[in-house]
Amino acid sequence: MNIHGQTAIVTGGGSGLGAATARALAEKGAKVAIFDINLEAAQKVAGEIGGLALACNVSSADDAHKAVSRVADELGTPRILVNCAGIANAGRIVGRDGPHDLELYRRVIEVNLIGSFNMLRLVSDGASKLEPLESGERGVIISTASVAAFDGQIGQAAYASSKAGIAGLTLPAARELARFGIRVMAIAPGIFGTPMLLAMPQDVQDSLAASIPFPSRLGKPEEYAALALHIIENPMLNGETIRLDGAIRMAPK
Repeated sequence: MNIHGQTAIVTGGGSGLGAATARALAEKGAKVAIFDINLEAAQKVAGEIGGLALACNVSSADDAHKAVSRVADELGTPRILVNCAGIANAGRIVGRDGPHDLELYRRVIEVNLIGSFNMLRLVSDGASKLEPLESGERGVIISTASVAAFDGQIGQAAYASSKAGIAGLTLPAARELARFGIRVMAIAPGIFGTPMLLAMPQDVQDSLAASIPFPSRLGKPEEYAALALHIIENPMLNGETIRLDGAIRMAPK
């Protein structure tokens, strides 16, 4: 798909992977809407790129519906969605204080997995009604999984479950939406230099970087964004989760 002139939504676009992706899409000429629970952060990025910032809880059906409808009214029906919104709370199944907090588990699943599906269903519904492009495409949807979907560590039961759900959603969604010309992909990043990770002590960051075979450094949000752009522009990429991880395989802990 030619990105220029298309309407795109990036969730979690106020920081990290989402902010880098929003900037990259804007540089390609897309009309970008940035969804984030933190409206101030979304507005900052939107101000840089001339985009539309909206506060949105992606796990809320009503919130997401209103936000997507506003994008359609102001920028045009979106053909591109990149799901970057997510949380990464940790907790052992059986810890010092007893069993894993069920509401915490539920919250991680709601934001990471249900939130991604919520956005996918709404954007694909709108895109399915658009005229196909010359390529036959009507839309491209990218969600963010994680290497934790495949090598989840101790303490990552909730996070790994949510990201494995995204990986599991990708192929059946691609198969179902193929009749509309809508492609569905996922990216599974490894250890990236996002605000959450960069807040860790330097020695911890260095240790994590050293565990990556090559390149032995933290991934850059711009590298995630570059892959997202390639996925959008390459029509044969469909129904797959791509690891973006420098060949890391996470140890149990």
